[in-house]
Amino acid sequence: MNKVFLPPSTIGIIGGGQLGRMMALAARAMGYRIGVLEPTPDSPTGQVADFQITAEYSDTNALRELARRSDVLTYEFENVDLEALEAVQDIVAVPQGTELLRITGDRVNEKTFLNDHGLPVTSFAPVSDGAELAAAVGEIGYPAILKTTSGGYDGHGQVDLNSPADLAAGAQLLQQAPCILEARQNFDRELSVMVTRGGDDVVRVFPVVENHHQNHILHTTIAPAPDLTIELKAAVSAAATTIASALNLRGVLGIEMFAEGNRVLINELAPRPHNSGHYSIEACNVSQFAAHILSVCGLPIPPITQYAPAVMRNLLGDDLPNALVQWPDHPQWHLHDYGKAAVRTGRKMGHITVIGSDVQQLLDEVKIQEAK
Repeated sequence: MNKVFLPPSTIGIIGGGQLGRMMALAARAMGYRIGVLEPTPDSPTGQVADFQITAEYSDTNALRELARRSDVLTYEFENVDLEALEAVQDIVAVPQGTELLRITGDRVNEKTFLNDHGLPVTSFAPVSDGAELAAAVGEIGYPAILKTTSGGYDGHGQVDLNSPADLAAGAQLLQQAPCILEARQNFDRELSVMVTRGGDDVVRVFPVVENHHQNHILHTTIAPAPDLTIELKAAVSAAATTIASALNLRGVLGIEMFAEGNRVLINELAPRPHNSGHYSIEACNVSQFAAHILSVCGLPIPPITQYAPAVMRNLLGDDLPNALVQWPDHPQWHLHDYGKAAVRTGRKMGHITVIGSDVQQLLDEVKIQEAK
């Protein structure tokens, strides 16, 4: 029997960004108390938590303090120190464990896990030096993408390899960290899906969504993805269920995919709420954040239903102040301000979700006018 944690238990969150903030808001609505470990004072999560421990993630004493003051521990990003997390499991419940992080925190481990479970991934090879890079390119060919095996996000930590002329840039990346070489795939569109597993071990799959990126950063999500065939929906749901069951999943997991016709390839796994699942706050009976809290607290999750089509649009950098000025003219916007102090180009500052029946109209509604 899975242990159940009921309110007012304290949930400790490692990481104080926007994902932790939205986790905390969902948990507080249920009556849970929230603690957070985050080096940035007055963090987005800290603003809505009962307490914040302001220290580096690598500070083992700080992590032990969070563990002692919490009943359940979770995280909002994957680059958590596994040894430190293992060391506090005698103090606090860590329902997600560390195996999930070991697999998803390393791209070679992740691709190997997917491959071993018969799930479709692009051709790949681990690469640690120039000789291995040459051998991997000889096997996989061009075009390919060289990525660091850990870290990296929104296009950071990767190099496109289109010809031998790009190998020098690849060699520079290899000097920074071990890498993985992946064959670049042709695809019609990028899809993703959130999956979770309740305390009763029943897997719940969210709607499949379509994602549009700008400069490697998610710009808009259309939920559900338009014009999906029954076969493609079934294939994605089956893959998500296989992954969740094989991982003994607790919390929510994001699965990013490339689609070409009815064929999908799994690109990445995210062991936490995902940017492309934000639409669920307004558009679904259970948000990805509520599902995460229910799951890590050992509670069952009802079947996921979406009330109406939705579009989510990220607010990066100066998008947020521009959107705030325009918000009074757009009562249909569900606007989320993450409470970040510093505005930086490309930084995720908030998002807008709109709901309706006409997807093109929704896409038009989330356009932001630049300040003059």
